[in-house]
Amino acid sequence: MRNRLAASKSLYLQKHAENPIDWWPWSDLALATAREQNKPIFLSIGYSSCHWCTVMEGEAFSDPAVAEFMNANFLPIKVDREERPDIDSIYMQALQMMTGQGGWPLNAFLAPDDLVPFYAGTYFPLTPAYGRPGFLQVLISIKLYYDTERSDLVQRKSTIQEVLVNSTLWQEQTNSLDIDQELFVPGWEASVSVISSKQMGNSFPMVSYAELAMLETRFSHQSGHDVHQLCQQWGNNLALGGIYDHVAGGFHRYTVDPTWTVPHFEKMLYDNGQILEYLSNLWSTGFPSPALFRAVTGTVKWLEREMTAPAGYFYAAQDADSFSSSANVEPEEGAFYVWDYTEIEQLLTTQELVELQRQFTVTPNGNFDGKNVLQRLDLEELSPLTQAALTKLFVARYGETPESLLTFPPVCNNQAAKTASWSGRIPPVTDTKMIVAWNSLMISGLVRAAEVFSQPSYLQLAIASANFILANQFVNGRFHRLNYDSEPVVLAQSEDYAFMIKALLDLQQSALSHSESANYWLQQAIALQDEFHQFHWNNNLYGYFNTASDASENLIVRERSYVDNATPSANGVAIANLVRLALITENRDYLDLAEKTLKAFRDLMENYPQVCPSLFIGLDWLYRSTLIQTTPDHIQSLARKYLPTSIFSPVADLADGSVGIVCREGVCFPPANSLEELLAQINRSFTKGI
Repeated sequence: MRNRLAASKSLYLQKHAENPIDWWPWSDLALATAREQNKPIFLSIGYSSCHWCTVMEGEAFSDPAVAEFMNANFLPIKVDREERPDIDSIYMQALQMMTGQGGWPLNAFLAPDDLVPFYAGTYFPLTPAYGRPGFLQVLISIKLYYDTERSDLVQRKSTIQEVLVNSTLWQEQTNSLDIDQELFVPGWEASVSVISSKQMGNSFPMVSYAELAMLETRFSHQSGHDVHQLCQQWGNNLALGGIYDHVAGGFHRYTVDPTWTVPHFEKMLYDNGQILEYLSNLWSTGFPSPALFRAVTGTVKWLEREMTAPAGYFYAAQDADSFSSSANVEPEEGAFYVWDYTEIEQLLTTQELVELQRQFTVTPNGNFDGKNVLQRLDLEELSPLTQAALTKLFVARYGETPESLLTFPPVCNNQAAKTASWSGRIPPVTDTKMIVAWNSLMISGLVRAAEVFSQPSYLQLAIASANFILANQFVNGRFHRLNYDSEPVVLAQSEDYAFMIKALLDLQQSALSHSESANYWLQQAIALQDEFHQFHWNNNLYGYFNTASDASENLIVRERSYVDNATPSANGVAIANLVRLALITENRDYLDLAEKTLKAFRDLMENYPQVCPSLFIGLDWLYRSTLIQTTPDHIQSLARKYLPTSIFSPVADLADGSVGIVCREGVCFPPANSLEELLAQINRSFTKGI
């Protein structure tokens, strides 16, 4: 018997449709039913490519005894965090407050009357293990507590709710914009510290921190770091490490060690879009590494081959787990990606194996449960023999050569993966939903890579995705976050607006040098910003709420995103967008909104600079944004360079043979007579002003 989740379009919810637990989707009816029956809500949040979500689904959520007790005593609700990041954000904050850590699956117990959580955890094993109680034991204890400890429950909820409410109240404490370059310094230094510290445990891409660190070298003498070298090393870690799929391209979510060796194997679109933009920016600073170039080109090939829908948008993610054999009951983590040494010996010639071992970590004992995750040992060009070896591994995985396999259709569920006939390995499931925010991050990454590496095909990929979103994601004049098989659903959240506006402005700037579409992208960005402001702006404390004013009724608090996690904060990106719009349109109202948003989070930036690099990037845009007026040909040339916080404005002709004019804060340098002089003026504008 399939439960209520069977009707959901979410791949993550569908994975739980066969559970004996009587799951509900998050809805008014589910919440009302819990109140009427006075049942505590068991809220479980995860996503389709999450390894431990998959484990818990196959263990605790499939157990008849657990289901019987759950169904009798709780109202169980499943939420896909990729559909509802607003719900996930609220209860993740509560989880972190209760346990000191976060992660998925996120399992929380809520009071039905006010939806305030009173207990939360992540993965619960079916039986006691890993120092954790068995899940049925947890359920029995929670039910007993809910029934017998009412006064303690009320006090506990009050404390938790107070913390959640207070977390939304960052606001301006001064009457003037007391934000200047001195405030920028500790934020910048915090990011430098993050990417320079010796990591313990997991290694994440943390692109926002690396992007902020790369903005400035002026303060390196204060921190004692060579910032450019640090940023290069961060790029090397990504391009060389096991976090990158050296056989077929694309970046995994993170590594479970500090040496960037063994990944958590899911591939997320949002990581790959941000990394693509960062590596392209790093290359443009004057770091032409062959390994960097291979990581960029390989990622785009993976995107084209496995993550691009026929309609032009990009799929959301690929699972960490897959079946090593159709006889397996459960998928295994990393099965599609790791290599047994004996298998490698059989696939390669002796010379190919020797050369592969010279440039990659390949050993008989392996580095992941006796098997090998490839990690590159140097930045140099791969030798022909190594290239040949990697091609053979690609064929072993996919059944075809990279040249012949232009598209690899997605596998939509585990049953399809197990029953289909594969000439190579059984691939992981791909979550084919379209998420606006994640597509937008990839659009920006592709635009930047197209500029830096002079690859028009990258730009065409970006344009196809943007066109799909603009043509399909508006319903009754309102922007929507998701698309399932040509059906837009769920009102857009702040990150969808902010990231898409950035992507549109990136496309506008890119189009200045080679097409007539620049004004089209600009008008789309302006219209989307207007809608964003209408439904998400906080008139009292400033900044943008995560959810729209007419889509927040079932949330215990209405948050404003200001902390960078796996993706940048919506408010940080929104500030940079507003400054860019002000420069392009000469409308200072946008600048006023950017200033107000920064004022809203000034205290946060001063006291917790380590959590909000995107806000500091927005601050940098406000104080060092530079307008460069030059010809389209010069725009194309200059766009390949690393010119942060700059906006191009095309001019058909300049007087007296000059090549361009640099302006900042309404004041302009004298016209530059050469590109060298123009670049010198741009650098002066970034550092000292005019």
